[in-house]
Amino acid sequence: MNAVLQPRMTLEAYLEWESAQVEKHELVQGEIFAMTGGRRAHGRVLLNLARYLSEALDGTPCQVFADSMKLQVADDTILYPDVFVTCSPADLATDQIFREPNLVIEVLSPSTQAYDRSRKFALYRRLASLQEYILVDPETRRVEAFRRTPADQWVLHDMSEDLSMQVASLGCAVRLADIFAGIDPPATV
Repeated sequence: MNAVLQPRMTLEAYLEWESAQVEKHELVQGEIFAMTGGRRAHGRVLLNLARYLSEALDGTPCQVFADSMKLQVADDTILYPDVFVTCSPADLATDQIFREPNLVIEVLSPSTQAYDRSRKFALYRRLASLQEYILVDPETRRVEAFRRTPADQWVLHDMSEDLSMQVASLGCAVRLADIFAGIDPPATV
């Protein structure tokens, strides 16, 4: 993620400016950051997560959103999570900006991994609705969930060696084999 040479922006100015841009940009505490393009494995894992979570949540009041949806975490911060789930009636009625996710998933890449694990997680923790933050690394095939406790603490659950990614906040699971399906290049004969 690279800073864009822009003066600090209000939420309203950012939304107007962003709607005229070809590329996506996040607003982080008033500063604009360009989003980098993902690799094939990143895109495949993102689509797999959205697909299998959508299937698991079919028939529930929750919906899965991916990649290009804006999530407002503060008056001066709009992020683009890779995947998120909301069960909020207000979110399910919005066209553009979501505010109450239960779950956020970031698919890690070498260029954004440190940011996703630190500052971005700190920003997401501001959301009272957020119960679970999951990091998925296509390169190492690691899956780590941070879950909010009733005492408002975040506890790490490493599922990298498990058969499934347990999504405790939504009472569902997705097999790791399904999450990582299609990320290895096809074998040549």
